[in-house]
Amino acid sequence: MLTPSQCRAARALLDWSQQNLAEYSRIGNATIRNFEGGKSVPQHATLDVLRRCFEAGGVLFIDQNGNGPGVRLRNRQP
Repeated sequence: MLTPSQCRAARALLDWSQQNLAEYSRIGNATIRNFEGGKSVPQHATLDVLRRCFEAGGVLFIDQNGNGPGVRLRNRQP
């Protein structure tokens, strides 16, 4: 499941603002802001949309492996 810190980190990797993510995902800016700020947890379907949006932008999600969850950018092919 997508965590607030993964969401913030994925946006940073892609240089997306919360508004950019809201536009790309068609999810309300307030929903994203509240999720990233730890004020609410969206429904699983909403989190899936956010994750797919990031993955389409080239973000890979690293599952929790004892060191915590993370994100990274996929290598771009020349």
